[in-house]
Order: sequence, then structure tokens, then C-alpha cells
Amino acid sequence: MNDPATHFAVEAIGTPTETGRYVDRTAIDPVEILPGLSFQPILGSNTLLNFVTYAPHSEAPLHTHEEEQIVLVLEGELHFQLNGHTRLMRPGDVAVVPSWVPHGAHTLDVPCVQVDFFNPPRQTLLSQADAAIAASSELCG
Repeated sequence: MNDPATHFAVEAIGTPTETGRYVDRTAIDPVEILPGLSFQPILGSNTLLNFVTYAPHSEAPLHTHEEEQIVLVLEGELHFQLNGHTRLMRPGDVAVVPSWVPHGAHTLDVPCVQVDFFNPPRQTLLSQADAAIAASSELCG
């Protein structure tokens, strides 16, 4: 991947699967799944991105799921437990959660905003993500 011409190639080798769209995150109503923990999912064809907001002293309990998850902290602090190990995560910190690995998180006095990337899309968020598409997307093309 050191060749910019290859990385930024313009010639389409395949057929586009969609036209693409822009998403206005502010138009997505956050859904509070637990007290102090809200989700704003954005669905692509093969990936789901979810903005997660934690109020101070809130928790995502220890759990597992089939989908691979990558967590990126954008704001604040988060105590993240991954496979029995807990780490304080701050903006820019990333955790990779493979399928079926136990994980959970909580905040103390500082709120947190994280982005979760799921592949394939997290099944439990699909209905919320479908509603967000209608509310916040502008098609290109």
C-alpha cells in the first residue's frame, strides 16, 4: 500500500453497489438503550457504524456477539473491559473486539463518546439503523 497511484486509483474495476449518501448525524434521534447510554447507528451495505454516548457513571454491561467490533474513543474517558483486561481509553484509543469475545465498558465522572464499527452489521441495531437512514440521509447521484 505504499503506491499512491494504486491506492487512489480512479478506474472502476467493479460495479458500484450503491450511489452513496451523506448522513446528518444530528438528524438521528439517539436511542437510550440503558440509562445514560445512547446509540446513533448508521448502516452501510456491509458495515454498521454506531455513535455511542455515555453519561457519567453509565455502563455497557459485559456481553458478547457474533459481529466483529472496532471501538474508537472520540471524546472523554471510558473504562473498557476486553477479554478480562480493563483499560482506561481516551480520545484516539482503539480496541478490536473479535467475534464472541466478552467485553463491556463504563464511565466514572467523565462522559464519553465512542464510535463502534461492526462487520457484519450488528443485528440488534438494524431496525434503529433503518429508521436513521430515512431520517438523515441525502442520496448522491
